[in-house]
Amino acid sequence: MITATYTDLRSNLKGFLDRVVKDSDNVIVNRGNGSAVVIMSLEEYESLMETAYIMSQPDIVEAIRQGDEDVKKENYEIVDVDEL
Repeated sequence: MITATYTDLRSNLKGFLDRVVKDSDNVIVNRGNGSAVVIMSLEEYESLMETAYIMSQPDIVEAIRQGDEDVKKENYEIVDVDEL
């Protein structure tokens, strides 16, 4: 994660945005008075939103937890997806 001031960001916006896109880096821009913003790639943002949605659905969370328990107990069946 990169930290920058508003002045730094303004001076080298292209460089910061290139790092966000190419290196999957995030940029925290300190604006003073304790306020800040984060710049992240659209792909990372969409992933976070999807995770937040999934975690807000109790039935999905329970299915994931149950699947995790089944794997730990080796209670699963291997399926060849080509045969489905």
